[in-house]
Amino acid sequence: MDYKDYYSILGVGRNASADEIRTAYRKLAMQYHPDHNPEDKQAEERFKEINEAYQALSDPQKRARYDQLGQSYSDWERSGRPGGFDWSQWTAPRGTSVEYSGNLDDLFGEGAFSDFFRSIFGGGGRRGAARPAAAYEQPVEIGLADAFHGASLQLESGGRTLQVRIPAGVKSGSKVRVKGGAPDGGDLYLKIGLSPDPRFEREGDNLRTAVKLDVFTALLGGEVEVPTLAGKLRLTIPPGTQPEQVFRLAGRGMPLLKSPDKKGDLFVKVKLTVPRHLTEEQRTLLQQAAGLTKTP
Repeated sequence: MDYKDYYSILGVGRNASADEIRTAYRKLAMQYHPDHNPEDKQAEERFKEINEAYQALSDPQKRARYDQLGQSYSDWERSGRPGGFDWSQWTAPRGTSVEYSGNLDDLFGEGAFSDFFRSIFGGGGRRGAARPAAAYEQPVEIGLADAFHGASLQLESGGRTLQVRIPAGVKSGSKVRVKGGAPDGGDLYLKIGLSPDPRFEREGDNLRTAVKLDVFTALLGGEVEVPTLAGKLRLTIPPGTQPEQVFRLAGRGMPLLKSPDKKGDLFVKVKLTVPRHLTEEQRTLLQQAAGLTKTP
């Protein structure tokens, strides 16, 4: 029996987190799913390998057993001992059934798992009760402005074109359910990722930004233009504003996901700019203000 490197199949390291394993699986599963590769036997075999690797590594108990086997197998390879690897201590007892998620039996029947997997974890198959069958996840990246206003996306799934509405206020990691949107007719869950916006930093439902302010406006007061996701506005600057001072603009942040009429706040940090060149009049006035010269 040949050893299967499930980490290599998913393209992750042996110290990969559960989230990293899940992300790698979803990406590969979408790429090699039979609905996307009809009559492609190589893609079908790759899809079965990917699913099998995920079944082994997504379950903490199975992963722990597999890691122990992997260490033992590596030690045997390095030892150079004659004869084959002793599989007897790793073979699951007869009658052991394997729990799995998804609908692999519907797709492949008894061919869903390799002899290696069945030998180590058990033959047969039954669905794991903790995970719903026929549920798919697909990562989707949107901009911060789309998360602020809400967005309409067009997706291809199982030969169908889907129009999906992304609600205002979604965060990175939010999931949007598309009922019946999966390739096999099950539910599709869009996992939202937000691309960086150079103007803003998001903290929950609040936003942070920075504006440049010349030293004269900071000293004397005035106005400065501030960007918001709903358009630009004028911020009144009081005299004596300090470097790095932060102004809070209530209700100018992100909409709340469950209550889009309510919004977080926008925090504006002042970045003072010092002019490199002064006119003679400006230099004289500043020297007088600093007490370096006498007022005529």
